[in-house]
Amino acid sequence: MEWNEFFIAALETVGMTIIATALAYLVGLPLGVLLYATGKKGLKPKPILNFAIGTIVNILRSIPCLILIIVLIPLTRGVFGRATGAWFTMIIPLFFASFAYVGRVVETSLNEVDQGVVEAAKSMGASSMQIIVKVLLREARPSLILGLALSTISILGYTAFAYDFGAGGLIARAYSIYHNYPMNYLSRPEIWVILILIVVVVQIIQEVGLILSKKTDKRRIAK
Repeated sequence: MEWNEFFIAALETVGMTIIATALAYLVGLPLGVLLYATGKKGLKPKPILNFAIGTIVNILRSIPCLILIIVLIPLTRGVFGRATGAWFTMIIPLFFASFAYVGRVVETSLNEVDQGVVEAAKSMGASSMQIIVKVLLREARPSLILGLALSTISILGYTAFAYDFGAGGLIARAYSIYHNYPMNYLSRPEIWVILILIVVVVQIIQEVGLILSKKTDKRRIAK
């Protein structure tokens, strides 16, 4: 692999990961809020609605990413005019593979908020929307930031499936090196550069998430 191809593969991975993560949170964040709000301890408990949404979320989470890519080929082709052979064709499958997971991550973060704070806001006459925006999401920021970091890392891992559809990316390039040099792929410097880069990127995401989480944690500041 030429080094200019390596650079392009890195950009493809970054593009797939960032765009898919952004879209996953665009849907997953309100979905998580809805799951929390309609849950047993939520602002507006609605068991039937919560069960229905939760079931759909669980079904989506249980479908392997590779199968989702295959099932969504008609949709991907309809949106992009093609379903394989380009990095952006992975965005839709990665989004569908991730937003349900994000929804559960957000729901879990909101459930960790001290109910006493919520009750205090209710007693002051705050509306449900005000409680969600000004209390729940603010109080849950440390956990939400960590969840964002974990979700981003998961989506980065999903980009490995791009190899099966010619969609590029660093992880797919690593596998292509093995495919092209099966007997001596470990002697190729490119595969080690890819490995090190992926590890570094994951560590950076984790550390940034931890740092931001600690900075927004009021309990830690109070100590």
